[in-house]
Amino acid sequence: MHDLASLRGFLAGRLHTAGLVAAGLTAAACRSAGRSPTPPAPMTWAELDAEADARTASPAQREANRQQGRLLLRVARRVWPSPVLEELALAVPNPHHPVALGAVAHAAGVPPDEAAMAAAYHAVAGAATAAVRLLGLDPVEVHRLLAGLAPDLDAVAERAAAAEVLPATSAPALDLLAERHARAGLRLFVS
Repeated sequence: MHDLASLRGFLAGRLHTAGLVAAGLTAAACRSAGRSPTPPAPMTWAELDAEADARTASPAQREANRQQGRLLLRVARRVWPSPVLEELALAVPNPHHPVALGAVAHAAGVPPDEAAMAAAYHAVAGAATAAVRLLGLDPVEVHRLLAGLAPDLDAVAERAAAAEVLPATSAPALDLLAERHARAGLRLFVS
């Protein structure tokens, strides 16, 4: 990445791969938290977390994902006290971020389709913010670019929330970059 055009391509690719997977896991966790009878059948927290593990090839990304999930769950347990969040914390003390996000969404009264949208947006917003800081791109133009991704975000969230089978798309370049970043002498962020 070096300019707005290359950032747009990166964000679109990330959204349709890692973003779709995260949105699908988040929606499934939200449905499972509510024990929704609609297909697919609810999964246990351990099953959802294992599915997230299976879809995260990079050990560095798994570690970062779990760190973000643990931190989200810790804060959410104070903001939205809920038996669902306590159950998740007992079953998987260090959950993947999408699993924690789905449980938190349920505790906050957010339906699975909106939880999927939050996960899809999270997949691109963090990278967009990093591009502003690391590449010196104009923040207004980057946010305009994010706004332009709205139809893609809607489509990914809708697809993820409606999926009867968890998405399993991959982004090998992201995995390789995450591993390279983990080995770098100077790490700028965790993601």
